[in-house]
Amino acid sequence: MVTRRMQLDLTEENPTLKFEWAADDPEAMSDFKHGIRLLRDKSYSRALAYFRRAHELERNNPYFLSYLGLTTALAERNWADGERLCETALGMKRNQAQLYLNLAEVCLMANKKSGAVDALEIGLQHAPSDARLRRMLETLGIRRDAVFSSLDRRHPLNRTLGKIRYGFRKLLRPRH
Repeated sequence: MVTRRMQLDLTEENPTLKFEWAADDPEAMSDFKHGIRLLRDKSYSRALAYFRRAHELERNNPYFLSYLGLTTALAERNWADGERLCETALGMKRNQAQLYLNLAEVCLMANKKSGAVDALEIGLQHAPSDARLRRMLETLGIRRDAVFSSLDRRHPLNRTLGKIRYGFRKLLRPRH
C-alpha cells in the first residue's frame, strides 16, 4: 500500500483550500472541502463520508467523484470501485491533472504500477504543463529503454548516450 500522499498540495504550511473551479451547490462544496481536510489528516473513513455526501448533492462533478474513488480505496481498500470511480471522473473532465493523480494513486494502492504509469502518461498528454504529473512519474522510477537494446544497460556506450539523451530531453521540456 502507498503511504505517501504525493498529489495533495494541502500542507500544514499552506492549509488554505483554493480551487480553480466551483461547485453548483455550496453545501456540496463545503462537504468537499471538509473531506479534503480530513484526507490531509489521514482520517480516511471520515473523509469518505463527506465525499459521498458531496457526490450525492452534485453527481456531475468529476472532482467529487474522483476523490470519492480515492477515499473508497483508502478507507475501504476497495481498489476496483476506487479505480472505476476515478476513471468515470476522467471521462467527465480529461484536462485536469489532479484526476489523473488520484487514479494513479489508486492504481498504486492496488499494486498496479503499470496502470499508474499509464494514467500519468495520459495525464501528461492532456495537461502537459502540470509538474505534479511529471514529478509523480519520476518518483515511480520509470526508466527509458537502453539506447542500444543489444548492449547491456550498464555498457559505457549506453550510459553515455543515455545521459546525452536525458540532457536533450531536459532542454526540450517546456519551462514554467
